[in-house]
Amino acid sequence: MSLNIFSSKEVQDLLRASSNLDGGAGASRFKQILHRLLGDLFKAIDDLDITPDEVWAGVNYINQLGRDGEAALLAAGLGLEKYLDIRMDEEDKRAGLEGGTPRTIEGSLYVAGTPLRAGVSRIDIDADADAGPLVIRGVVTDTNGAPLANAVVECWHANSKGFYSHFDPTGAQTDFNLRGAVQTGPNGEYEFRTLMPIGYGCPPQGATQRLLDGLGRHGNRPAHVHFFVSSDQHRKLTTQFNIEGDPLIWDDFAYATREGLIPPIVEKSGGSKLGLKEDSYKEIEFNFVLTSLVQGKDNQIVHRLRAGAEA
Repeated sequence: MSLNIFSSKEVQDLLRASSNLDGGAGASRFKQILHRLLGDLFKAIDDLDITPDEVWAGVNYINQLGRDGEAALLAAGLGLEKYLDIRMDEEDKRAGLEGGTPRTIEGSLYVAGTPLRAGVSRIDIDADADAGPLVIRGVVTDTNGAPLANAVVECWHANSKGFYSHFDPTGAQTDFNLRGAVQTGPNGEYEFRTLMPIGYGCPPQGATQRLLDGLGRHGNRPAHVHFFVSSDQHRKLTTQFNIEGDPLIWDDFAYATREGLIPPIVEKSGGSKLGLKEDSYKEIEFNFVLTSLVQGKDNQIVHRLRAGAEA
């Protein structure tokens, strides 16, 4: 039963004081946001009659989430990262921007500092007996189909155990295994020689999976490959594609799947000449289309804390 005290002068004064909304010090935008979020929380406590035990269970959960280092993972699992993409899609629509490769979430496992190579990069640094060879190739163009030379394509994905290098709890991978960066050639071409990834699940004992268990949801993702693509005078693209045939493509706990991001897989031979581990290999051709800057600015750049390493 709600006590209906949220609108009282005492509570409203408390909200304004706690966020220092009327004070001269502090950042005005930060105070505005905190006042709104804290107010929404207070109102939810009132409307839903959330008990002190439930409030402190939430506080304790946030502490555990921080200890596990899973806040970014949870942001994907609760659809927050997808919601930001939906907002950017709407901004593009209202601005009349069309024709680019669909964006989708970055996820939480990027590592800065990957060595940049010209045209082609072999990124299966560590041996993986359970993964077959894969070539990912394509071109980067603008929305008119003109190739973009010297564009940078960054790629990262999991191994056959569902672990990403640098974050692998087994310690079995070097920092830049299955991670690469390529500068496109004069015709916009790029190529990565790698191994077939599989999907992954949230750490089973972690805070994210604990919350998902309470919702009756799984914490699994289909096999996928992440990309950043950037070029002068164009907006940076953040996207990923799913591996065709994965049963979780349309049941991704992070809501990253989109039409246009499930390219076909082609069986090929001649891998030995390419330096692959086997002569038979799989190939995925995926072309990127970048959109132009908006009034000279890249409004797709997202500033967030990311891991880094040195090659």
